[in-house]
Amino acid sequence: MSSHMVLAFARSIIIPSHGKNGPADLMQRPIFRLVGQGAAWVAVFIILSGFVNSLKPVKLARAGQTEAALSNLAIGSFRRSFRLVLPATAATILSCFITQLGAYETAKKSDAYWLYSTSPSPSSSWGTAVEDLVHAIQTTWTYNPENPYDQPQWALLYLLQGSMFVFTALLVTINLAPRWRVLTLVFLHFWSWNWGIKIGDLAMVGVNVFSGVIFAELNASEIPLRFAKWSRLFAPPLVICSLVLMSYPSQFQDWAPWSDFLTRGFMKIAPVNAEKMRFWPTLGAQLFVFTIVMSPHLRRFLSHRWFLWLGKISFPLYLLHGSFMRSVLAWLLFSRQQITEIEEEGQKHMRYPLPGVPTFVFVMPVFFVILFTATHFWAVKVEPYFGVMTKTAEDIMFGKSERSSALPIRKD
Repeated sequence: MSSHMVLAFARSIIIPSHGKNGPADLMQRPIFRLVGQGAAWVAVFIILSGFVNSLKPVKLARAGQTEAALSNLAIGSFRRSFRLVLPATAATILSCFITQLGAYETAKKSDAYWLYSTSPSPSSSWGTAVEDLVHAIQTTWTYNPENPYDQPQWALLYLLQGSMFVFTALLVTINLAPRWRVLTLVFLHFWSWNWGIKIGDLAMVGVNVFSGVIFAELNASEIPLRFAKWSRLFAPPLVICSLVLMSYPSQFQDWAPWSDFLTRGFMKIAPVNAEKMRFWPTLGAQLFVFTIVMSPHLRRFLSHRWFLWLGKISFPLYLLHGSFMRSVLAWLLFSRQQITEIEEEGQKHMRYPLPGVPTFVFVMPVFFVILFTATHFWAVKVEPYFGVMTKTAEDIMFGKSERSSALPIRKD
């Protein structure tokens, strides 16, 4: 969400400085600029997805309960598909409905880049709207995903793909001894640098999810306990290093000395055809999660109830923030603005200009209260229905419910 805020209202943060070797604002410098680093946080999200999806099967396998681990993998892969598709579909339906009501028109006419570039126009009729909705849901889960009603959903296909990578890899290796399973996963991690590029894996899914599985194995071992007493020494420098790597800009990398240094390093060590804008943020995200797994102090800090609450609402926040930014936030910011002529890249447009700082200072806290209240409501009241629907489908398709046979059964 923060990266979309930056793309809407503070695009100067995306570049590392004002011109090559020019001055840099505070929010353009390493670590501070993480508020606009979407690629880095997508990498963290995918790594954590691999970690969470593999945690229970890995623990069961290490306890010698391979049959239970295999059963968990089968059920987990089934549930994962439903728990991604159902909420995303509901969010798309909601966004499509309010699009037809004209809720995004203010955002579409604003001078906030991310708002006007991702705000769809109403369909010509309600019948056409249904067709557009079906097409949007379909294209969310196809190659080169694009959902016109909820642009952030482009990453969902890669999350689902990553989950299937995890389940498949563990299905093949679950009977191996932990040492050999980890070695196999390390091989898959490095191999995925190559085939991920070949298949157009823009989000570097394989590299990140296999890292997540390796970290789950690490978490289930005794290694973190052995290094726990040294955590205060190694955790701070590793966290700082990881956050600097995650700060690597997506463009104009040669404008600042620190990002130019990383660019030269990329040229020397990166695989052929690797995507420059994701290479360092991906490595930084992996180092960041690795440090958390190894440091009990960081885990204790991140176990605070406020962080746990943010984790609980993270997926609803991911699904809803785009719609709320293009409707509620746009209304709050631009309702008192007058449309004026604005020139952009040599072309003139009639748009609502960005308001002044006092308006942002007043509006943003109000917006965040509304947004977090809505996402909490979704997590508490709406999400359980998706769980019930998933459980019902599981009972039916896994043969756990009492039902009549599809074909008559011979009794002779």
